[in-house]
Amino acid sequence: MSIIVLMQKDDFLIKLGRHIVSMRKTKGLTQSDLARKCFKDRQSISRVELGTTNPTSYYLYEIAIALEIHPSKLLDF
Repeated sequence: MSIIVLMQKDDFLIKLGRHIVSMRKTKGLTQSDLARKCFKDRQSISRVELGTTNPTSYYLYEIAIALEIHPSKLLDF
């Protein structure tokens, strides 16, 4: 039996951002590369990766497609 712990919003967004950075780097992409692939500006990607913005589910879907991963992998951290 596993216990699910509710994370604070700020902690969640920071962990999500770090996870996206890790996956982006694994793919050998810069922030600018990822931004181009999902039709965003680099500053927007930076805000997501720093955890200073709360991306929509569709934004996360766009990032996942740009990273060529299943969207559920973005929340697997």
